[in-house]
Amino acid sequence: VQLQASGGGWVQAGGSLRLSCAASGSIRNFNDVGWYRQTPGSQRELVAGISNGGSAGRGDFYADSVKGRFTISRDNAKDTVTLQMNSLKPEDTGVYYCKMGVTMFVSRRGDIWGQGTLVTVSS
Repeated sequence: VQLQASGGGWVQAGGSLRLSCAASGSIRNFNDVGWYRQTPGSQRELVAGISNGGSAGRGDFYADSVKGRFTISRDNAKDTVTLQMNSLKPEDTGVYYCKMGVTMFVSRRGDIWGQGTLVTVSS
């Protein structure tokens, strides 16, 4: 399975973007899917994740910094995961990656990463 991320771009603060991660195969067997953000000099951080009944149980996870603004959704029928980002702030700027695997919280062998998509939020 390969992942194709899209939807990044430039937006002014307060604007919205919608990121999509399309899989070349079924995502049903992946417990968790997540979106991660990386900025220069920093490690990738989990921004939002959604479980398929896996490590976190059935439910969503959001980093404190994005709660109430970002919404992750998963469509197993269409093999896609989306991240709706509203009320964007300059600190949301970074390269966003999608990942599918056993758990969203740590990297494990067998994880599949998409290529990054750049989000730039100007003040």
